[in-house]
Amino acid sequence: MFDIGSSELLLIVIVAVVVIGPKDLPRALYKVGQIVGKARGMARHFRTGIDAMVREAEMEELEKKWADQNRRIMQEHPPEASSAPAMEPLPDSSASAVPAPGASSPPPAFVAQSAPVAPAPASDGPPYIAAQSNPAAKGDAQA
Repeated sequence: MFDIGSSELLLIVIVAVVVIGPKDLPRALYKVGQIVGKARGMARHFRTGIDAMVREAEMEELEKKWADQNRRIMQEHPPEASSAPAMEPLPDSSASAVPAPGASSPPPAFVAQSAPVAPAPASDGPPYIAAQSNPAAKGDAQA
């Protein structure tokens, strides 16, 4: 944006050191950096707003163009109600989905049966503690 060469930049630094002084130069550069950052943020915000307005205008133009094309197509090819084939009604789903009360329905093809559950052995505590406390069980496990 700014076309500043190395010799011009060196001249600006020398003038800044002489005018501001080496003691206050870091604080002045910090403030300049803050101002430049705020200016960039404002420019970015402005550019984003302009881009949004351009996109909205383009969308409105496209919507108008699509509406005109749709209107033209509908005029060229009007819908004909008499030439359309008659549609068949759908079967009544309520009759086949739920049988009437008292009506017998065929049994399902397969019904899953659960396996019988064996009763747990009676012990004083949890099975893992009982197995650890039994010395015979330890000997069997090691063998």
